[in-house]
Amino acid sequence: LSNLDAKLRVQMRAEIKELHQRLKTTTIYVTHDQIEAMTMADKIVVMHDGLVEQIGPPLELYDRPNNLFVASFIGSPAMNLLKGTFANDGAPSSFRGAGGVSVPLSKPPAIGNGEAVVLGVRPEHLRLAEDGIPVTVVVIEPTGSEVQIIGRTAGGEDIVANFRERHSFAPGETIRLSVEPGPIHLFHGETGQRIEAAP
Repeated sequence: LSNLDAKLRVQMRAEIKELHQRLKTTTIYVTHDQIEAMTMADKIVVMHDGLVEQIGPPLELYDRPNNLFVASFIGSPAMNLLKGTFANDGAPSSFRGAGGVSVPLSKPPAIGNGEAVVLGVRPEHLRLAEDGIPVTVVVIEPTGSEVQIIGRTAGGEDIVANFRERHSFAPGETIRLSVEPGPIHLFHGETGQRIEAAP
């Protein structure tokens, strides 16, 4: 559907899905467009270099990606991925990244203190907060129903945040972002595999 204009593409997605529901027959639809996959599929098979990375319903892949590839592929805009280490040094466990980025973890992961990890957080799970991560606004993209900003941390990593509320951000302005505690994802720094919470 990539050659169709935006409005017709949305209509065709709905037509194909309605046809599939009416015929009640198994259909395989191959696409590189993850929005098409998310909106049309009952089950998604994510492949990379000829290997199956994860199979499951769209929201399962969105909420619990098995690895960094699935995390970065499913979702638009993509999940924010920040490199750092796991810290469990007496205080509540946390993720620590470059430039003083620190994110508390509600449940400690099943890894050792100081291990390299990648923190994953969806743009819609970031909120403005006085005690959050300092981010310099680089780009502001209002879409009507929401405002998307691209910011840069002191460590030089880009973060995308979506806000449904109207904000009057300006490029170069410093804002502070906090991460909602529930939907935080941790991935192993070397293998890229999802790290589950310790039992």
